Amino acid sequence: MSQGLEEFLRLGHELPLLPTCDHFYFLRHGQTARNVQRIFQAPDEPLNDTGLEQARRAAELLAGETIRTIVCSDAQRAMTTALTVAAPHAMAPMPDEGLRERNFGVLIGTSSERIDWTCDPENGESLPFFMRRKHDALSRALALPAPVLVVAHGGSLYALTAMLGIRMDMKLLGNAQPLRFARSG
Repeated sequence: MSQGLEEFLRLGHELPLLPTCDHFYFLRHGQTARNVQRIFQAPDEPLNDTGLEQARRAAELLAGETIRTIVCSDAQRAMTTALTVAAPHAMAPMPDEGLRERNFGVLIGTSSERIDWTCDPENGESLPFFMRRKHDALSRALALPAPVLVVAHGGSLYALTAMLGIRMDMKLLGNAQPLRFARSG
């Protein structure tokens, strides 16, 4: 179970994301072997066979959607997912290092089963630093020609929902599950 999710909400309140677009899409990367094992991952972690299939299925689901811009984390698992989803749209995803997952420093390669998002790992990022980085990257992404598809990570989705003032529904955290965010009111 994840600890520190309330801190995402607090920090998100301090860093509200105010996209001007009517709607946008978010896609977490496909599954990796370390996702299955619940291990903190480095940026070069590739998709496993299930993740590749999930990316293909996401591409099918999003093929009928109007998407003008695809922005993705430059981590290998997100890039592979974004390239797969971009193919039916005949466009190239734009990588943004700011969309990478949180750097957990010395914890990379260890169990993330009882992740504490408020920890301050040696040689890694604090949660406040991560949230500021995410805010900047998401603001850049959502200022591009809309509708935008953002392909990133689970931590990015926590940050995004917190900055939008939405409580995260854990059922939406699945790998390569396309999500549509639309303005209401």
